[in-house]
Amino acid sequence: MQRLVRTPTRLLLCLLPAATLGLAGCGPNSQILQGQNTQLQQQQVALARQTEQFQSRINSLDRDNQELEQMLAQSRQREKIFDDQVSAMRQQLSDVTKQLAKVSEEKASTEKQIKTINASMQRQGRVSISPNSSVRAKLPDIELQGIDVRRDGEVIRIVLPADNLFDPNAAMLRPEATNYLSQVIAEVQRVYPNQRIGVEAHTDRHPTSLAGYRNAHELSVAWAVAVYNHLTTQTRIQPGQLTVAGHGGNYPAYSNASPGGAQRNRRVELVIYPERPGV
Repeated sequence: MQRLVRTPTRLLLCLLPAATLGLAGCGPNSQILQGQNTQLQQQQVALARQTEQFQSRINSLDRDNQELEQMLAQSRQREKIFDDQVSAMRQQLSDVTKQLAKVSEEKASTEKQIKTINASMQRQGRVSISPNSSVRAKLPDIELQGIDVRRDGEVIRIVLPADNLFDPNAAMLRPEATNYLSQVIAEVQRVYPNQRIGVEAHTDRHPTSLAGYRNAHELSVAWAVAVYNHLTTQTRIQPGQLTVAGHGGNYPAYSNASPGGAQRNRRVELVIYPERPGV
């Protein structure tokens, strides 16, 4: 019995060192693996952070790209607006140049007509005017609806607002003014078929536009000449019946202190004289 008990004890004592050596051999490998696992986890965390940083950078660059695209679109829009403005300004410059050329042409034509009329009037200065005593006594009245007609001593003055005849920056009759003048002259010819008629033009004291003329007198003469040309070409009135005068702003009918008064001073008067021109 004693031998059976001792034998296992001795066997255990012999096996114990081997088991101890086995355990001692496994311990360092486990620590190495654990250390490597820890390093891998740390690297994984670092990579995750780096990935987040990259993604944040990508998002930032994407926002910058969108802002740049928006700025580029706005820049192109501003460029288009600028091009449109330049085109409009060029068109305006072209229109103004054409208007200036037209005004210069009208001025040259009017100055030529003025010289011709002055020469004609000088020649007519040798023409005698025989008074008609029965008519001189009193010219008959004339009624023109909507038009200022007044008796001034022996003459009749028919006042035509210049704004109804001319544009502000021109001395050429407006298209609608020709019909307006023709209606007036038709009644004048009916009532005063053979009387001498003066075409007298007036501006206000300080015209805002001289239509390319040097002063108010030249502008008023141009207005009178334009009416004269219409009367001699579009009506039956003979050139010998007419006289032309431009008074500038020397004879205001109303105060120039107010715009309304200045407007009423801009006028062309048809002055009916009691005399009949005769040779």
